[in-house]
Amino acid sequence: MSLYSTQRLQSFRMIVTGGGTGGHTYPALTTINTLQARLAETGTAPELLWVGVADGLEARIAERNGIPFKAVTTGKLRRSPNPRELARNVVDAFRIPLGILQAVFTVARTRPAVVFSTGGYVSVPIGLAARCLRVPYLMHEQTLALGLANRILARFANRILLSHEASLEHLPESARQRAVVTGNPVRSAMLQGDPAKGLAAYGLDPALPVVLVTGGATGAQQVNRMLIGALADLLPHCQIVHQCGSHGYAEMQEAAGQLPPHLVQRYRLVEFIHEELPDVIAAATVVVARSGAGTVAELTALGKVCVLIPYPQSAGDEQRITARHLAAQGAAVMLDGDSAVPRRLHAEVVGLLADPHRRAAMAQAAAAHGKPGAAQHVVTEILTVAANGGR
Repeated sequence: MSLYSTQRLQSFRMIVTGGGTGGHTYPALTTINTLQARLAETGTAPELLWVGVADGLEARIAERNGIPFKAVTTGKLRRSPNPRELARNVVDAFRIPLGILQAVFTVARTRPAVVFSTGGYVSVPIGLAARCLRVPYLMHEQTLALGLANRILARFANRILLSHEASLEHLPESARQRAVVTGNPVRSAMLQGDPAKGLAAYGLDPALPVVLVTGGATGAQQVNRMLIGALADLLPHCQIVHQCGSHGYAEMQEAAGQLPPHLVQRYRLVEFIHEELPDVIAAATVVVARSGAGTVAELTALGKVCVLIPYPQSAGDEQRITARHLAAQGAAVMLDGDSAVPRRLHAEVVGLLADPHRRAAMAQAAAAHGKPGAAQHVVTEILTVAANGGR
């Protein structure tokens, strides 16, 4: 904690911006929580302000966690607009200058030691304001290929924090010397799962392997329907915990009702897995999931054996890029396009369950990509840049 004197830590002030999706919002929240814990060791607490859009996920997360929040006006550039979205692009073009003015006023009034952003179009006004007012500024990129907002902001950020080594090649040469590979911040709770508690939470048999299937907090119709086609053939080999989302729950209940009686107890269907998620992941032998940045960061940090089914309409095709990269390194199985069918899901999962040596090699490769200390590394970079005035 020598980066800052006790006196300066007493008044450490930071603006955080980023949001629109959970992929941008939760790394920001994890970083905030880690910073608070780090400074609490010295008996201090940071002064925080989260800047975002009024109706964004970030506003709800900030309120839920007692973090002061300031809304600014901003616009989003849609890269492949249909006629309706083209009109929205025109409207948003007039909103952007207002957002930048609001951001400049917010930064000038707050006088932060540092500004930290995690991407999304809401990051741009505050990043530009930090540049104008010469406030030290760090940006974090969660995905392997930089998003549009971060490609703009990377030109003048004091420090560019990356989740993947391979992301360096997506930066201009002039920006690479300011880049640091920290990893994507992972919630500390995810690293502390207890397999025994995960088994107990759903009454699972310790003698049978567990497969966790999830399309994310809201579920994924593609993943659910792939599982429907493979479910009866998978259950003789394992037990399945399935987070299906509220929209897919009725359909999956119907599928579960058609299972042979002797397999019914091997299938645990839930809309959403709550606080027990770290324990369930710890208990899982194989995880079937989307390949969003947050999901991949958590699974690789834990060295989990994964079958990844990328969301085909993710921004910038980032989920396919990430899943393809991990699959090429032997760190995951990727099912996409013609391979994203029940028959292949069954074959890949059963093959992994039957081959402990392959699972061990894949887990080792996944762990090599994981960075469980990412949140601590990000906080260290924030404090370093603030202490050195942006250098």
